[in-house]
Amino acid sequence: MKTENEMNLSFLSYSANESFARAATAAFIAQLDPTIDELADIKMAVSEAVTNCIVHAYRDGIGQVYIQIKIYQAGRVVIKVKDKGCGIPNVEQAMEPLYTTVGGERAGLGFAVMQSFMDKIKVTSKIGRGTIVTLEKNIIRRPLQNQAAKQAEQDG
Repeated sequence: MKTENEMNLSFLSYSANESFARAATAAFIAQLDPTIDELADIKMAVSEAVTNCIVHAYRDGIGQVYIQIKIYQAGRVVIKVKDKGCGIPNVEQAMEPLYTTVGGERAGLGFAVMQSFMDKIKVTSKIGRGTIVTLEKNIIRRPLQNQAAKQAEQDG
């Protein structure tokens, strides 16, 4: 499938950058004219993936978080959130709801949240080398005439 547009972004794993990642992703995806719900779903999933990098991948320090977003024909969006942190020893176990390696206020629902908001999620990880979370969402494209009618209605 042909890529229509692509964005690559990297930033340090400071918690303040989680909101930046969410906003940058939303701004890039806005070109597809998603519904408010579609955009909120993507923002939530990206937020969870980036938070995992911040909290788990680089728990002993600061590292780089990488986001790649590709937009394909027919409104398919593929987002990869990558780190070069500690890696996940058992991906299957980590994806179980309520499983967490960090106690306290962490609920262990990050992957479950991502799965509930995206059409597809894939996690690959290597100990000591990092993790890649791939999120996929199909944005329903509305026919151009509907968009033109919507704009005419707004213009009043």
